[in-house]
Amino acid sequence: MGRDKASIVIDVATGETLASRLGRVLEEVADPALEVGPGWSRLERAEADLGEGPLTGIAAGWRSLRSGVPGAGTPPQQVIVLATDLPNLTPAVLVWLSARPEEASVVPVVGGRTQPLCARWCAADLDRAVEIVERGGRAVSAALGPATAYLGESEWGSVAAEAAFRDADRPEDLVPGAT
Repeated sequence: MGRDKASIVIDVATGETLASRLGRVLEEVADPALEVGPGWSRLERAEADLGEGPLTGIAAGWRSLRSGVPGAGTPPQQVIVLATDLPNLTPAVLVWLSARPEEASVVPVVGGRTQPLCARWCAADLDRAVEIVERGGRAVSAALGPATAYLGESEWGSVAAEAAFRDADRPEDLVPGAT
């Protein structure tokens, strides 16, 4: 869209940005909730060079959680990873991800495409992400282990429509429920 999507105002009446909306949705389900980036939301944040790709953000967030977000206690064994450009994501999707019984990472498959940036990652895969980034790698898919559960619409369809997973790449994608 030619600018940082996180800063795009999606609710003119309140001034809510994409990042603040996703932060609010994440905060409803996760504790701690952490933003990796410049601070577009009100969440605690971790610094990362996001120009290096999403895997660097995932690794920076995990390093921050492992070193201790204030008030967080011990690092979680599972983490919800979200891109900031999901304008139709609902808390129900995150509750569904959180409640999955799998110990491994859980990645929705939507329209034949995996959604690792709207997924629940396990500690082993997050550790792998850190190692890959430290070696100069940037491929998100390389961090997901062989036990990762890739779940299609038959699994997530009861809590969300496909539009909930659609990212905003064009201005018309910001319209609620856009397909």
